[in-house]
Amino acid sequence: MFFPFIKHRSIHIGVFFILNLVLSCSTDESDILDRVDPSADESDMVDPTDSDEPVTEEETPKENSIDENFKIDFNKNQVNYIVSQEDYTKFITGVGDMKMVSNAVYQYFKDDFDYIMILSIEETQPSGLYFGVSFKVKNDVMGIGSSVYDNTASYGSQGALKSVLYMPKTEYIRNGPFLHEIAHYWGNHGVINTTVGGHWGYASTGGQLGGFDELITLGGNMYRGRLDGEDGFGTFANGGNTVPYGNLELYLMGLIGPEALDPIQVAENPVNIAGTGMFTASSIATITPGMFITQNGARMPATQNAQKIFKGIAVVISTTAISAEKATALQSDLDNFTVAASPVGWGNALNFWEATQGKATFSFELTAENLKP
Repeated sequence: MFFPFIKHRSIHIGVFFILNLVLSCSTDESDILDRVDPSADESDMVDPTDSDEPVTEEETPKENSIDENFKIDFNKNQVNYIVSQEDYTKFITGVGDMKMVSNAVYQYFKDDFDYIMILSIEETQPSGLYFGVSFKVKNDVMGIGSSVYDNTASYGSQGALKSVLYMPKTEYIRNGPFLHEIAHYWGNHGVINTTVGGHWGYASTGGQLGGFDELITLGGNMYRGRLDGEDGFGTFANGGNTVPYGNLELYLMGLIGPEALDPIQVAENPVNIAGTGMFTASSIATITPGMFITQNGARMPATQNAQKIFKGIAVVISTTAISAEKATALQSDLDNFTVAASPVGWGNALNFWEATQGKATFSFELTAENLKP
């Protein structure tokens, strides 16, 4: 059963401890073998402006089907990629071929995207499946715990692509874990020790990848982690899209400099015990900003030169064309996620601009200029 992400800590923290094993995961392509060979799409490229009469940019159709299985809606900034039932089922059972989708994208689109976001159209969360997954395909940032590498070619990119994300429901753009999966590009790739692979675990990171922002010592090597003034925290994640990026996450993203980096408390040998946010640890280590930079190296590029504007493409996979209602709802969520203001009708959920404290923006805008000639 899927539990919605909600703000109130006393409810959602318990949910996350139950679900954190399947909530989300991140895969660093430098560390794994390809699971599925991408299948080649032999359909011919069609120039959308190829007609008997010249077509100006203003006259370019808002809806353009490159072929019967690859439908582009410029008005809604989304792509509907129609796949076989077999391929669709692979995605909702955790073995989807990300490269099949990304290579299809690059048959028609230029190398303009930092993220390819793949979405299934499930109405309920598939049993046993993660809520989101991130495949990091290259890294050109130093000082974030990851080696520098580039596996973009196998995804069809010529070097621009950072990561391919997958979520089984389109609603997760609003509810999360979309902010969480974006954060996996920068963390946690070993910058701090953790017992929760790829996430912050028991540390004072208090962000999308887990952690607390306040630590209470209870005595006898017992502690309680708190977040946003309330008891409890998640070791994998915190509250879906209701939680902004934490201080360390903002630093790794290049949105704040080392002078703004807070000391980090990390529990050594932590063990969860009964009680909201309670755990034992052999000790609590404190990593000062200076120690952090010494251990990991300075972030390069530094904040003043770090990327602040990100572009993605939303690809909805389905076995038949999605409904107009689904496309319109998705458009609303894409617009809300990318607006440099508070989203409308999202309640406590944050968009990218809010989660980064107004320091970065995200775009899903698609135009004819993004298409290959």
